[in-house]
Amino acid sequence: MTSKAFLLLVSLLPAASVAAERDFLTAAEVTQLRDNQQPDARLKLYLGFASERLAQVQQLLAKDRPGRSARIHELLEEYTKILDAMADLTDDALRRRLPLETGIKSMEEGLKQLQAVLTKIEESEPRDIALYRFALEQAIMATDDSLELAREDLKKRESAVAEREAREKKEREAAMSPQEIEERREAERKEADQKKKVPTLRRPGEIQKDSDKR
Repeated sequence: MTSKAFLLLVSLLPAASVAAERDFLTAAEVTQLRDNQQPDARLKLYLGFASERLAQVQQLLAKDRPGRSARIHELLEEYTKILDAMADLTDDALRRRLPLETGIKSMEEGLKQLQAVLTKIEESEPRDIALYRFALEQAIMATDDSLELAREDLKKRESAVAEREAREKKEREAAMSPQEIEERREAERKEADQKKKVPTLRRPGEIQKDSDKR
């Protein structure tokens, strides 16, 4: 990959990240995340979003109406993506050495409740479950994995995140030319300096609050 191609790829990542997030969150939910930058607060918000998706699934299952299966499938997929976002947020906060204890505690307690809801749905064997069984299984698996991570020692997980990041960086650099490596490292140094000046958990490309706008 040439340096120009690499820079183009990097420039496209923020927009892609925001677009992907909006695929499974409502506009109101995106706004709430932008207004709450601390990881503890964001984890609680994500947990609420996930709980709302399962509440909607339960409402749909309570009434045997034609066409509900497509919406249930969609809600379960959104639920799984929300849990993935929680994992990404946690890893990001650990890399930045930001406080997470309160959010993780809420996450563990909330996930146990969501796990019970999903188990009940699976065991009830709705008549149309074949149409969203895979999405349900993925949701259950994501919940189990998230709960396991929430129970893991944060120091241990922080070390695992750092090791994974170093390994992935080494693999990326192995496929780059010396010039590209130097350009990338210079960009990383500038980014690190900027983060020291203005600590934030805003995702790249996120719109700032009115008081922070340019």
